[in-house]
Amino acid sequence: MTSTPLPIQNYALLDDEECETRIIVAKEKLGKRCIVLGHHYQRNEVFKHADITGDSLKLSREAAESEAEYIVFCGVHFMAEVADILSRPEQKAILPDLAAGCSMADMANAVNVQKCWDELSQVIDADNTVTPVTYINSAADLKAFCGKHEGIVCTSSNAEKVLKWSFAKREKILFFPDQHLGRTTGFLMGIPLEQIVVWEFGKPNGGLTEQQIKDAKIILWNGFCSVHQVFQPEHIDEFKEKYPETQVIAHPEACFEVCQKADYIGSTENILKVVREAEPNTRWLVATELNLVNRLHEECKDQGKNVHFMSSTLSMCSTMFRTDPQHLAWVLENLVEGHVVNQITVEAEEAILAKKALDNMLSIKI
Repeated sequence: MTSTPLPIQNYALLDDEECETRIIVAKEKLGKRCIVLGHHYQRNEVFKHADITGDSLKLSREAAESEAEYIVFCGVHFMAEVADILSRPEQKAILPDLAAGCSMADMANAVNVQKCWDELSQVIDADNTVTPVTYINSAADLKAFCGKHEGIVCTSSNAEKVLKWSFAKREKILFFPDQHLGRTTGFLMGIPLEQIVVWEFGKPNGGLTEQQIKDAKIILWNGFCSVHQVFQPEHIDEFKEKYPETQVIAHPEACFEVCQKADYIGSTENILKVVREAEPNTRWLVATELNLVNRLHEECKDQGKNVHFMSSTLSMCSTMFRTDPQHLAWVLENLVEGHVVNQITVEAEEAILAKKALDNMLSIKI
């Protein structure tokens, strides 16, 4: 056992092969005391070491139910925060690289959301007419904001049910940080686009007139995912011109126009399910992160399925990519030596409010 944590600098120049060997050895030594979580967008060199794979909420919930003391989340910062909030007190959530953030989550912060709420309150009675809804891809303080204001968290798989829950409480929704998920979900629920408006937080009243605010059913934050932003409707048109039999499936973080042209819209888990259960010898054009699409193609090719990435421009989650074999080996070997590095801890009061918003979501029958 070492008296001080092993420095990350000792791992920076290790090649992936050596890291793989050391990761395997460290995991064997830690046994059931440690669980490694791998998000679908994670690079293969890390993903293959995961004990559980899936989307962020699924991973956090399963880790909380495990007997592991250490939860090593190979994902991004907000995911490790959710793992910490949902975990038992004796469990510790760890993020291998603290620089693994989320550009979408960064587009909405507590200061700007509170400013938005205050400005809305000058026009309407926000506390009694607006339910705040945050996508799970957000910082813990925004989940806490929703908990404080009797709001809720949503995922890409339950957004419609969450919006129905929200409308049952109040007549309007403030939805952040992803505008595309909110717009597509609201439209599919029958809400006219003119009643779905975008709040541009750098402008007074979000760039909206008082009448637009009063008439709106959903007020969207002007945020988006940099990965899904690259997909465009012309990608579908061009591909189907060449392969007219293609079926298109899009993640709802893709823009409204792409989702309108898609045959299926679904979360990462839904995309995997639909393509895996599809008939053999079918062709699929998929609008989501590259690592997931590539793995799905390899998995399904023996069934004669062709799974294609929608954009000709490579688009992977660059912040997710920061978690590499070197960082994973570093955190695991430190755990073997009795040192917890890169622990993610949400402040107690904030965690209570954030969990309230998460519990509101988890109370809805899916």
